[in-house]
Amino acid sequence: METNRGSEGILSQEMTEQREQVVDLLKTAYFMELETVMNYVSNSVNPDGVRAQEIKESLEQDVQEELGHAQQFAARIKELYGVVPGSAEFSAVQMSLQPPEDQVDVAHVVRGVIEAERGAIAHYTRIVEYTEGVDPVTQDMVIDVLRDEQGHMRLFEGFLKEYKALGKA
Repeated sequence: METNRGSEGILSQEMTEQREQVVDLLKTAYFMELETVMNYVSNSVNPDGVRAQEIKESLEQDVQEELGHAQQFAARIKELYGVVPGSAEFSAVQMSLQPPEDQVDVAHVVRGVIEAERGAIAHYTRIVEYTEGVDPVTQDMVIDVLRDEQGHMRLFEGFLKEYKALGKA
């Protein structure tokens, strides 16, 4: 009895090229989230000053959410017959999110978070567009993550607005 492999969607042999492209996009997203976790951990500990506490607490809460995103991306990579990469394939790119030398420069941290979230939003939007009509499961997952990232960015834009109003940014 012959089966219709086309009914397997993105998992079908006919869609190998598209599936591999989705896996590559997801690997980038996976590393973006892990790098964000590293930077959010350092930036949830290092800042000093009265105004730093709310930023530190927000980043500390976001660490678990960002780690959860990385785990979702890893699971989807595996489901698509990919191999979840290890640290040897990682290259840091979030230079603006590196801890500032002056640990009371909380505005630097806020601007770095906004830039990182913008990068994530741009990449996840590319994934949503690429998976349209190709991989609805990945698309739905990434849309959910994209919403989280937009919320993070909006929150930190509010922090930056306050810092600017106070003359601190």
